[in-house]
Amino acid sequence: MSSLLYDAQGPRAKRRNVLFTVIFLVALAAVLWWVYITLKDKGQLEWVLWEPFTTSEPWSTYIWPGLQNTLKAAALAMIIALPLGAVFGIARLSEHAWIRVPAALVVEFFRAIPVLILMIFGLALFAQYTNVSSDDRPLYAVVTGLVLYNASVLAEIVRAGILSLPKGQSEAAMAIGLRKNQEMRLILLPQAVTAMLPAIVSQMVVIVKDTALGGAVLTFPELLSSANTMSGYYGANTIASFTVVAVIFIALNFALTSFASWLERRLRRAKKSTGAVVGAGDAEIAGTAGTGAGGTT
Repeated sequence: MSSLLYDAQGPRAKRRNVLFTVIFLVALAAVLWWVYITLKDKGQLEWVLWEPFTTSEPWSTYIWPGLQNTLKAAALAMIIALPLGAVFGIARLSEHAWIRVPAALVVEFFRAIPVLILMIFGLALFAQYTNVSSDDRPLYAVVTGLVLYNASVLAEIVRAGILSLPKGQSEAAMAIGLRKNQEMRLILLPQAVTAMLPAIVSQMVVIVKDTALGGAVLTFPELLSSANTMSGYYGANTIASFTVVAVIFIALNFALTSFASWLERRLRRAKKSTGAVVGAGDAEIAGTAGTGAGGTT
């Protein structure tokens, strides 16, 4: 059966795809076997290197404090960056140039700067111009860098999500007399959220991972830097330490994406159509104020 994107595979194409799949699986198995043999020859699979992780000491001393700092920095950055990005994304769609142009300049400026530079700039800023203690400066700097960069990226996601909606949605809102802010709040944003959700969650995953930059450069005691300290304390179990940390990061991001997928399915089920239902009280049809329709003269 053909589709709009490609023609149905013929017998030769099916045989070729099966052959490519077998070759790929064999190559993958060979690479995994080579990794296993190399680690075994280097003694990295010895039980003595992995045994500390079966006790509570590395978890309570290194992993759990580092994980707490990672989650704290990521949560603060998400809480601040999400509404800030939404504000700038909507501002870029404003009909007023004095709002649209400054918002565009801010978004493009911070989107073009690497997040690590923003973190270093934040650390210097808090050190010279604030009374933040030296113990708290790395956290403040990491959150500042993450907020400035990711808010600008989220602003573009919000703008793209709103622009992806059919033009008829805005025209319908204008036809019933909704003001611009009512159109955005009641019609466009509720529909755009579902479309934007996968991209927003992808950016949330980036925030969680980018907290490791603070540990590498700013001595922020997050999860990855804790693993480095832990591997030095227990000796030559570097591979084991970073493997455990990698599994934790995978679990965190998988939980985040799974929650987002569940939320997206729930939102889609809740919306039986692409239009948003606007109540009479919420709409506050502006015909009487703007056009005089339905009002007294």
